[in-house]
Amino acid sequence: MKAYRLLTGEDTPAFCHKVTRALAEGWELHGSPAYGYDAANGIMRCAQAVTKDVPGASYDPEMKLGEL
Repeated sequence: MKAYRLLTGEDTPAFCHKVTRALAEGWELHGSPAYGYDAANGIMRCAQAVTKDVPGASYDPEMKLGEL
């Protein structure tokens, strides 16, 4: 099974650490990052899709993707 997650967050070092941690846990970048202005909060936000092959797993809508 291939798992998919969309990591999002404010444009701070914490977001970069979130992506780096996912990579360290075996997730791979999927596509380019997205970057946009959140006018309601006056901040820039980032998003990065990541995927991970999970051998032997079957999709379950209850699965915790961050724990794969």
